[in-house]
Amino acid sequence: MADPTRIWTAALIVIGDEILSGRTQDKNVSQIATWLNVQGIRLREVRVVADDNDAIIESVNILRARNDYLFTTGGIGPTHDDITVDAIAAALGVAVEVHPQARAMLAGYYETRGGLTEARLRMARVPAGASLIENRMSGAPGIRHGNIFIMAGVPHITAGMLDSLTGTLEGGLPVLSATIGCWVAESEIADLLGAAERAHDGCQIGSYPFFREGRTGANFVVRSTDASALEQCVAALSAALEQGGWPVVPDGI
Repeated sequence: MADPTRIWTAALIVIGDEILSGRTQDKNVSQIATWLNVQGIRLREVRVVADDNDAIIESVNILRARNDYLFTTGGIGPTHDDITVDAIAAALGVAVEVHPQARAMLAGYYETRGGLTEARLRMARVPAGASLIENRMSGAPGIRHGNIFIMAGVPHITAGMLDSLTGTLEGGLPVLSATIGCWVAESEIADLLGAAERAHDGCQIGSYPFFREGRTGANFVVRSTDASALEQCVAALSAALEQGGWPVVPDGI
């Protein structure tokens, strides 16, 4: 029987010069983290790397070794700077090959869109031994090789690939969360937050300060895989804040 207390982890490598230059704002970290939580997998670390062969290889080999799963986004398109497949194949020590099913999918998709050119055929290349992740949006599939998932950088295409993977990965209990807010500087209640977390095993409390309407406040997110423990921690934290003279706003401010 699987250990219900086991924590399954994942890492994400966001690949692309356009992310590091600021020309493109990444949206995949949030949606992948949210999706993983539902699968019972925790996103533990994220790296953003350039379109650089050595940087990708180094990151892949480090992160796949210390996590159950590794996801990458970006760099699997039709242009010369889309080098993710080549770099990951090098990291794995395998050749790059054209996947026959991917080729057939792309040929069908581009049949009425100008045909399957050499550039478009690049999107059928995979590390040898890989399987495909369905892409209902643009024809070019994602790629799975063992515990590595190679996905598009375009957020709505990434979302479709995640949808096709839903329920296929082994994970633990989903991470549940609840939010409360207060008009208080987090420095004033730091000890209170620490005490509440220590008193409730299996719960983590994140503090997210802000400045609005000329006032300082903070939202507190309580996370746990146990619904009962989560409820008890939120209730205890809320009571402690109220007793300290800081009215609590359910669901945050």
